[in-house]
Amino acid sequence: MSNTRPTIEEYMMNIALTVRSRANCKGSKVGAVLAREGHIVSTGYNGTPHNMPNCDEGGCVRCSDRKKFPKGTAYDLCICVHAEQNALLSAARFGISVEGSLLYSTIRPCFSCAKEMLQAGIKGVRFLHEWVPENKNLNDEYSRLLGYFPNGVVFVKASDENKAWALSSKINKTDQSNKNVSSDE
Repeated sequence: MSNTRPTIEEYMMNIALTVRSRANCKGSKVGAVLAREGHIVSTGYNGTPHNMPNCDEGGCVRCSDRKKFPKGTAYDLCICVHAEQNALLSAARFGISVEGSLLYSTIRPCFSCAKEMLQAGIKGVRFLHEWVPENKNLNDEYSRLLGYFPNGVVFVKASDENKAWALSSKINKTDQSNKNVSSDE
């Protein structure tokens, strides 16, 4: 074991990886940490809403029948809450302000999560694995949206021993083809 102290980005991302271990979605498993001034404000992982059966218990129709609902379809039937959304909603539930926080996620946030984070006053995003829109024609709009984070959307390098377990095959392929992402930290 190394005696090197991790950077704050590595530290928070490692916590996001641990949070991800609770994810129950049958697609990608994601963990998120909201932090302000280097302190954890809230965490979240993806899965069904509070007090509902989990995906592995048949809680989400879309997750329960992956053959009937191919990737990129039937999101309106999916009841899973994204990790980033859960981190925001958990903070709200307990009356914790998230304005000015950074979000650390094991996957770069989707359109919806990015919009919600901007609306909540999140100042920046740090991510481990790539996510790109299913529709490649939306890449410019997605990039434009991410450009509104004052502290940017930045790749954080961290070891992920459970990558194959946690990421859908589509994201794994995208991750491999986007090795040009770099960190400013």
